[in-house]
Amino acid sequence: MITGIGIDIVHVNRMRRWLNYPGLMERYFHPNELNTALSRGNRADLSFAARFAAKEAFGKALGTGLSGIALKDIVVINRHNGQPEIHVFGNALSELKKNGANKVHLSMTHENENAVAMVVLEAI
Repeated sequence: MITGIGIDIVHVNRMRRWLNYPGLMERYFHPNELNTALSRGNRADLSFAARFAAKEAFGKALGTGLSGIALKDIVVINRHNGQPEIHVFGNALSELKKNGANKVHLSMTHENENAVAMVVLEAI
């Protein structure tokens, strides 16, 4: 049963600006996400934008937003085949359990100046 759906779009230029502020990315992204995105060189902004959109979409899927949830507790990783997935910890995990979901589906894309993510929460 689907317990929530969320979608978000992020303008890539927002991430380009954030990259100019020391420490700001560390505030929102888990070290694994930072390493993955920065390893993409001049495409790091696209990776950050898609991951940030995924975090926002997760909050929307919960139906509660991200109030009280540290964004670093929502971690977007890529499987060996490139498929993205979300892992949650701390308050993000608590909110997911309150929602009744035990499976998180994630799709992300980016083109030119926009990144989009969609999250579906499911109780299996």
